[in-house]
Amino acid sequence: MHQTLTSDSLSCLELPTYVSMIMRTSPMISVIVAAHDLQGQLESCLRSILNQSFRDLEVVAVLDQSPECPANVVDDYAQRDGRVSVVRLKGVVGIGRIRNAGAEHAAGDYLLFLDSDHIVGGTTLQAMADQLQATDEPDVLLFGHTRLHHRRSWHGAAAELIAQQGRESFAPIDLPELFGAPAYSWDRLFRRDMWIRQHLSFPDGLYEEVSAVHRAMLAADRIGVLRWNCVQIRRRLTQHPAEAPGGTHFDVFARYEESFGLLQERTALDALAPFLFTLFTRMIRHYLFLLNLEGCLSRAERPQFFQRASEHYRRFLPDGYERPDGREGVKFQLVASGMYSAFEAARLPQLARGFVSRGATVRGG
Repeated sequence: MHQTLTSDSLSCLELPTYVSMIMRTSPMISVIVAAHDLQGQLESCLRSILNQSFRDLEVVAVLDQSPECPANVVDDYAQRDGRVSVVRLKGVVGIGRIRNAGAEHAAGDYLLFLDSDHIVGGTTLQAMADQLQATDEPDVLLFGHTRLHHRRSWHGAAAELIAQQGRESFAPIDLPELFGAPAYSWDRLFRRDMWIRQHLSFPDGLYEEVSAVHRAMLAADRIGVLRWNCVQIRRRLTQHPAEAPGGTHFDVFARYEESFGLLQERTALDALAPFLFTLFTRMIRHYLFLLNLEGCLSRAERPQFFQRASEHYRRFLPDGYERPDGREGVKFQLVASGMYSAFEAARLPQLARGFVSRGATVRGG
């Protein structure tokens, strides 16, 4: 984006300033789209990107050989718009390898990872580019998102945190609260040279974003924030629809082990405790979410998952940590106790209320 200059404004500028403004261009954004399309939403996603007012972008669409990848749709867009390129992978691979392949083929200054059920508004990328320039092109730019399900829209879990930030960029150590927000790869831009320099990548299996995002946040010299809801996700759950061969929900434990390891390696951090507190809270909230998510874990898996969560509670509990207040704090205490029977007993009233509510909805419909 170039600033429009008039003859009057030129008279007020010294030559070096004028040359600097002429030379300054918007950073190019590479949008990496994992082209699994279980719900027939890929075309809407691609249209929302390519119809942006911001033009300095490329779309890297990545397909594996899953039947859910509509190669004809992607090829048609690539033929009609030179900004679209297609990466084809052999076999059926997980979302981590899909995103890694897209990053390897990208040529832009910044990487944005999207799925087929994401859409972006018509001026979103321009707002991102403007904020990147306003904050001297930080290594990571955070922004908000919404989730649309059954025609209802919800703000993302980090909405309040993002709304509190100013326009200036900052170092990761200045805001440890960021590690208490869900680690999504599609609610932030990553500077590509940092991604390459730090050898960043997504692991195989499920919950691949957790450790990858935390590693990127810690590697960043500067982080910026755009107080916009830039992306809308159109599915109920966060799990990506791409298959993850060999992946299980138990992969989440390895992800948080890696994230805590990253923090503990940062002995130079003057204030490590706030990072540990926020990451610990995020970890236990994540485990509780999966334990309470209907259909996520089988009846046979639930006790083992709970015990692993309890083990992590005791293993990573920071000195001086205080549990959340209220009902959430009770849930934390139940995980800490390791008593699965007590945890399940505490869930019974909640399950009963949910059952009655669903029954009333069916009868009323």
